[in-house]
Amino acid sequence: MNHVPTPPDLLDELDFLLTEGNAHVSLEDACTGLTPALINTTVPGLPHTIWQLAEHLRIAQWDIVEFCLNPAHVSPEFPAGYWPPAPTPPADAAAWQATLRVLKADRTRFLEHLRHAPNLLAPLPHGTGQNLLREALLIADHNAYHVGQIVLVRQSLGAWA
Repeated sequence: MNHVPTPPDLLDELDFLLTEGNAHVSLEDACTGLTPALINTTVPGLPHTIWQLAEHLRIAQWDIVEFCLNPAHVSPEFPAGYWPPAPTPPADAAAWQATLRVLKADRTRFLEHLRHAPNLLAPLPHGTGQNLLREALLIADHNAYHVGQIVLVRQSLGAWA
């Protein structure tokens, strides 16, 4: 594929999509003001706690970022490797903050990589047709889905305005 420079406007849009959420709540907004009691509470009829959803987001986003940056990366076994082990031990405030820090750090690392990539549409040499734009959209789509679940759990717990 010919070298096609990525327009800066596209990079800005991807950054906004991944950090601010566009038409959906951002991860940061969905996770603000939560206590260990709330993140570890199960809701009848819903399969995951907020803690489990955040850990799933962390693992899946890490895997996508590592796949893009490291040709030797080996993904976890699907689907079990993308979720915290069950039963998940309750998270304390430090573990919760660490998860949120890693989510943000991996997202920042990925966005920095996008800004220096010569062509977001070039197939990744170690992939099966994936490119950086597709992977950025995958992260955004996957995160939006599970952030929506976090909001649903919060609503069910009476912890969402």
